[in-house]
Amino acid sequence: MIFEVWAPKATVVEVDVLGGRRAMSAGEGGWWTAEVDGAGHGTRYGFVVDGDGPYPDPRSRRQPDGIFGSSAVYDHARFTWSDHDWKGRDLRGAVIYELHVGTFTSEGTFVAAIEKLPHLVELCVDFVEVMPVAPVPGGRNWGYDGVDLYAVNETYGGPDGLKSFVDACHRAGIGVILDVVYNHLGPSGNFLRPFGPYFAGYDGSYWGEAVNLDGPDSDEVRRYFIGNAQQWLRDFHIDGLRLDAVHALHDRRATHLLAELAQEVDALACSVGRPLSLIAESDLNDPRMVRSLDAGGLGMTAQWNDDVHHALHCAVSGESHGYYQDFTQLTALAKVLTSGVLHDGTYSSFRARAHGGSFDGVAGHRLVACLQNHDQIGNRPVGDRLPIPALKIGAGLLLTSPFTPMLFMGEEWGARTPFLFFSDHVEPELRESEGTRREREFDGFGYVWEAPNPSDEESFLRSKLDWTEVKEEEHWSLLCWYRDLIALRKALPELSDPRLDRVRVEVDPGGRWLLMWRGELAVAVNFSQESATLPLPPGTVLLTSDEPVSADGDGLRLPAQSLVISRPGAS
Repeated sequence: MIFEVWAPKATVVEVDVLGGRRAMSAGEGGWWTAEVDGAGHGTRYGFVVDGDGPYPDPRSRRQPDGIFGSSAVYDHARFTWSDHDWKGRDLRGAVIYELHVGTFTSEGTFVAAIEKLPHLVELCVDFVEVMPVAPVPGGRNWGYDGVDLYAVNETYGGPDGLKSFVDACHRAGIGVILDVVYNHLGPSGNFLRPFGPYFAGYDGSYWGEAVNLDGPDSDEVRRYFIGNAQQWLRDFHIDGLRLDAVHALHDRRATHLLAELAQEVDALACSVGRPLSLIAESDLNDPRMVRSLDAGGLGMTAQWNDDVHHALHCAVSGESHGYYQDFTQLTALAKVLTSGVLHDGTYSSFRARAHGGSFDGVAGHRLVACLQNHDQIGNRPVGDRLPIPALKIGAGLLLTSPFTPMLFMGEEWGARTPFLFFSDHVEPELRESEGTRREREFDGFGYVWEAPNPSDEESFLRSKLDWTEVKEEEHWSLLCWYRDLIALRKALPELSDPRLDRVRVEVDPGGRWLLMWRGELAVAVNFSQESATLPLPPGTVLLTSDEPVSADGDGLRLPAQSLVISRPGAS
């Protein structure tokens, strides 16, 4: 077989394989190649650059012994797929379920996650969004410290494990979105630097050095990331990618990396014959992110929408610290439900400047919204989740909103287990400083930072879901509520209508209640700790979080902290 690697500045490159080093030949564009008889699927190898190494292959498809071990040849064609009837799934009208493989089950593997797919089928979600699976230091990590971006964490089950999971999801009618990180690489086990100018030479974000997307020799660096995206979508049958923190991609080229990626993914979708989605995580509130390429946008299918989360969180929790300070009034929730974002050029107290642009004309399905996600739980000092009463009314609003709703694993039954930040760095200095680094990252967020040590295994073990909770009455009741909400959303077109200009919202000046109109349907929410009467004509109650709901003169009386979906005037 032929080994190849990009090392444009190297004088001598060798491949260490089958018990010896073999010289590689320099070719065009800084690429080196060597043909080695007898090498094939499973063969261990590494590259030696100007006498240093051996290092793992930058495009290693498998790291059997982790990030510090040799690469292994992996032949994608050896896996037998059974998803031949899968035609893909469009993001429009979909519900997403985010999970972390290592804590989704007690075993923390793809095989174990497959066993939970019937639960997701009954919940009626359309996509699972899997947090990053690239190899990481040690045995536990959120995934954002990944290196060897073309490989799959062996702890979870390696490349065959991921393929088996995707195959099973497709057979169950569920699409798969994979979270990928292109704005930085982990601080441990990152061996790209000896091969070429993969980095820009300055800190691109809090998490690490900026990737070289627009400097000398950056053409090949861009192809490294675009090729990685194509691999997941083509060779692993993934249906979409969630692109981590794209605001930390430093690219001054006329064609931004995201636009170039969108072009390539559109072409790939034509080739594979199924829709492929790109979802950006961005805190810019920039509508160009989701505008089409021919309209001058970056061509992302959708983006995460923190403003919706913040407004929902404030409404159901009453918190007002840090970046929540502009979202404490129900008028903020009313604005995000009808305009997509709160900060559309308005002043952001947290940033101490004007922020964002108008999303006028953008369809709501292009904004992925949530009540909880890995960041919003895990970036709290003790990883605490919302209580069940808050989840009930928050989910009721989220799942009747014009956005693409996303749930976080365990949310649907009100899991009591936290989701803590955890890592397992090998180097003592990284391991010992992780807690302090984490505290510095959230300085100014308004937290009293008394968090468990991220390096302690207990932080990881405590974050694993406890599936026995589902059998308890309170948790089972909440699960049924989530199932009913999703079923109603899919049954009534008004509830998945993405047109923001058709959403009407009324709020109580006293901050007790909110009324959202979706066509002829009304979603009435009482946030207060006492019963309240909303100005809602009598009609047919389609779904209610709590009993009793009763007519009260010209209005509808709701119990404390409750939500009702009704069709006023119908009987």
